[in-house]
Amino acid sequence: MAAPGENLRINSDRLWDSIMEMAKIGPGIAGGNNRQTVTDEDGEGRHLFKRWCDVAGLEMGVDEMGTMFARREGTDPSLPPVYVGSHLDTQPTGGKYDGVLGVLGGLEVVRSLNDLGIKTKHPIVVTNWTNEEGARFAPAMMASGVFAGVLDQADVYEHVDKDGKKFGEELERIGWKGTEKVGARQIHAFFELHIEQGPILEDEGIDIGVVTHGQGLKWLQVTLTGKEAHTGSTPMPKRRNAGLGMARVIELVHEIAMDYQPDAVGAVGHMEVYPNSRNIIAGRTVFTIDIRSPEKEVLDAMDGRIREGIDTICEALDIQYKIEQVGHFDPVTFDKGCVKAIRDAAERLGYTHRNIVSGAGHDACWISRVAPTAMVMCPCVDGLSHNEAEEISKEWASAGADVLFHAVVETAVIVE
Repeated sequence: MAAPGENLRINSDRLWDSIMEMAKIGPGIAGGNNRQTVTDEDGEGRHLFKRWCDVAGLEMGVDEMGTMFARREGTDPSLPPVYVGSHLDTQPTGGKYDGVLGVLGGLEVVRSLNDLGIKTKHPIVVTNWTNEEGARFAPAMMASGVFAGVLDQADVYEHVDKDGKKFGEELERIGWKGTEKVGARQIHAFFELHIEQGPILEDEGIDIGVVTHGQGLKWLQVTLTGKEAHTGSTPMPKRRNAGLGMARVIELVHEIAMDYQPDAVGAVGHMEVYPNSRNIIAGRTVFTIDIRSPEKEVLDAMDGRIREGIDTICEALDIQYKIEQVGHFDPVTFDKGCVKAIRDAAERLGYTHRNIVSGAGHDACWISRVAPTAMVMCPCVDGLSHNEAEEISKEWASAGADVLFHAVVETAVIVE
């Protein structure tokens, strides 16, 4: 396939300005963003993205999950498009770049093609997937999961947020429930640009992460039930302390993850304690275990050991438990051809690069089930993400978008 010349670059100033302009919508309280899915702020961000797409001459489609598809026509419209994108929704205390870089980097690809007068044989579609974060409505990667056939559309419409509002009703309320059937589109290939959300690239001084695999994930929601009692007058041997049980499980998860180094990780993030009073022994705790590994066998082994450990802990403390799996996807191996296109682009452009495993879930993980897929990563400061202090440099953003540009355009095939 033909490849664009080594001198071709995206417009780094325009990309950076677009990121900063989008960041004005749903500002956080500490310099980041709170633009959670299907909120008014999400709707406003979508309108801005659509206006930019209109100016770039792209044709917008929206499916029933609210995912936006902005199409630049190819010289052969009958060919399946090359898709590029990520998400515009954020965590409640999110940064300005997580997801946004991938969507606006994709937009910059087609803007640069327009500037340079380059035509491609395959159409190119810039995509904003709905509810990648899963912060307001679980699970994460919701729309891409429905697109790939791993989540049920009718079911996720009924998912509720902490205020009892339904996802489907909120999507319709903000005006972004489309009419296009979800998953009906053909995809020649999908590329996603993202910040690393980890420290490896910055620590090693590497420009580009060539993502070869995505970690598998399991979320286990655990409920421990003991007995509420007075903290002062209940003898220690008589206590059925659900809080102590949670503490021991947290330590267990850490120990098990450490046994599967270097790539496995595990932690407890979400925690609730009842009745959460300073002088009452906790009678019930609810918490979520997050375990990840790029190897399915390791992920399953960790899951099994955690379940056995919880049973042992609860028996010793005379408390009851319930374990519910509330999130899961198997490890992902990205398409060798797409990965090669990214690696070749980095080499052609003179950027330092290394293979990397994505520690986080991304829409690319689900789309890899239905189309050849790969990811480009750029560094982020201190590896910090899902935090308003999340930061990248203009140069890192530009390098990632340059590699994205070359990989996408090579795959879409330049028409001489």
